[in-house]
Amino acid sequence: MAAPPGRAGLRQFPRPRPQDGCRPPRKRSAGGEAPKMAWWCWARAAGPRAQRLTVLLEPRRGFRRARPRTEEPTPATAEPPAAEARPAPPRRSLCPPPPARAGRPPARRLVRPLLFAVGFTGTAFGAAAIWQYEALKARVQTYFEGARADWLDRIRPQKRGDFRKQVNSWWNNLTEGQRTVTGIIAANVFVFCLWRLPGMRRIMFTYFTSDPSSRALCSPMLLSTFSHFSLFHMAANMYVLWSFSSSIVSLLGCEQFIAVYLSAGVVSTFVSYVAKMATGKFEPSLGASGAIMTVLAAVCTKMPEAKLAIIFLPMFTFTAGSALKAIIAFDTAGLALGWRFFDHAAHLGGALFGMWYVTYGHELIWKNREPLVKAWHEMRTKNTGKGGGRPN
Repeated sequence: MAAPPGRAGLRQFPRPRPQDGCRPPRKRSAGGEAPKMAWWCWARAAGPRAQRLTVLLEPRRGFRRARPRTEEPTPATAEPPAAEARPAPPRRSLCPPPPARAGRPPARRLVRPLLFAVGFTGTAFGAAAIWQYEALKARVQTYFEGARADWLDRIRPQKRGDFRKQVNSWWNNLTEGQRTVTGIIAANVFVFCLWRLPGMRRIMFTYFTSDPSSRALCSPMLLSTFSHFSLFHMAANMYVLWSFSSSIVSLLGCEQFIAVYLSAGVVSTFVSYVAKMATGKFEPSLGASGAIMTVLAAVCTKMPEAKLAIIFLPMFTFTAGSALKAIIAFDTAGLALGWRFFDHAAHLGGALFGMWYVTYGHELIWKNREPLVKAWHEMRTKNTGKGGGRPN
C-alpha cells in the first residue's frame, strides 16, 4: 500500500470497528488521551476488577486551575446595565437594620395616619373620662370595705418573711405616678424581649417600627411607642419616665396622664411621618421618646422654675424652663441639618404637643368631658334598672 506524500515510512493500521469492544480512537493531545483510551479498552475486556483500577488511576480534573474568563464585548444593541443602587444610609445604633424597600410612597398615604391620630386621640380621652368616672364610683363603694380590711390587718398577727407582704409593702410605698408608669415600663420590657427572638423579627419590623413607606401605617403609630431595640435606649427612656411620673400624675391625674401619653405617642409618630415624606429619608423609627418628650415638656411648662440635674453630673443643676429650651433647640438643629441618630421630628412633635396640651388642651378637651360622662351615667343607670338592681 503506497504511503501518502509527506508521510514516507509510516505504517497505516485499519480503523477498529465499534463491535470490537472499544471506542474509535481520538486524536492525540498533550493531555495523554491515547494512553487513556488504550487503558479503557483493556478495562472493558478485563472485567469489573480492571474497572475499579480505572477509577483509582484515572487522572482527576477537579484540581486544575480554572482558566480566567474573558469578558465578551457588549454588542451595541444590548441594553445598558441597570443603574447602581444608592448606598444605604448610615444605620442608627438605636434601631435595627431596615429591610429593603423600593420606591417613594405618595403623599396621600398620610391621610390614613392623620385620621387614625385624630380618632385615636378622641377615643383615648373619652375612655379616660369613663375610666375616671368608674374609678371614683368604685372608690366610694369600697370605702367601708377598705376601712374594715385595715382594721383586720391591725389586729391580725403579722407574718414574717412573707414574700407577698414584702411586695405589697413596696407597692404601697410607691407614689401614684410610679404605680401608674410601672405597667408602661413592663410593657416596654416585654416588647424589648420580643426583639431578641429571631422568629419575631418580621412581625416586629412590620408592626413595631414606624415608617411611612412600610406596609402597615396606623398600628405602628401606637405599638412603636412601646418598642426599643437597644437596651441603653430603653433604660434611658424609662428612667426619665420614672423620674417625671410623680410630677405629671399629680398634675393631670392617672387617667388623664394615660390618655395624654398614648395620644402623644401617636401624634409624635405622625409628625415623624410628615417629616420623612418631606425630606425623602425613609428609615424605621421606634421608641417612647416622643411620648416622654410630651411628659417632660408638660412638666417643664407648668413648673419652669423647678431644678433638674443630669444623672451622671448631679453637681450641675438647671431650671426646667432652660432644659426645655435647650432640648427644643437641639432637635430643631438636628431636623434642619439632617442628623439621623435620633428621630428629631418625633421629639419636636412630642414636645410641642405637651406644651400645647397643658396650656390649651386641658381646658379644651378635659374640661369639656361632662356631656360624655353624663351620657355614660344615664346609660349605666338604665341598664342597672332593667337588670332589676338598685339605680346608682
